Amino acid sequence: MRLRAWLSVATLAAACGPPTLQPRASPDPTQACPGGQTAWSLEIHDQRADREGTEKLVALLRDSITRSFPGCSWSAASAENRPSILIEIHRFSAPFRDETWNGAAEWGILVRDAGDRTLLEFEATAAVERPNYRNSNNEKEALQEVFNDALMKTLAALRSVSPGG
Repeated sequence: MRLRAWLSVATLAAACGPPTLQPRASPDPTQACPGGQTAWSLEIHDQRADREGTEKLVALLRDSITRSFPGCSWSAASAENRPSILIEIHRFSAPFRDETWNGAAEWGILVRDAGDRTLLEFEATAAVERPNYRNSNNEKEALQEVFNDALMKTLAALRSVSPGG
């Protein structure tokens, strides 16, 4: 009986966290890496007030970016003599208000060359209002949609980085 009660509690606890989303890779065969550089450092920091699921979100974003630029070698932290991409996540949520799931994603991106000069600085944002459909994980669907949208904006901007700045 205790085991069954423990399993019920464990199941409920697992269901309380943010939904697990799928990474989205969108490689471009004509551009293996941003700015023609083959080695980059990629740092992602969660700056949200409520950082529930930080590890999952950071891993999701990192995986999606690195898979979208398969010709690059990536390091996790700023490395000397290596260009860098810094992403600060400011918002990623889908609260339920007025019978609607209001998904939003917002992160800032700073791209610097190996000499620490800013090449590009921009915000990637996305928003969606999703009705509360039956038999659907509406929160997950809203989050996946805004994630995909903000990611595609991020990838487009990173692909606009010109070689040598």
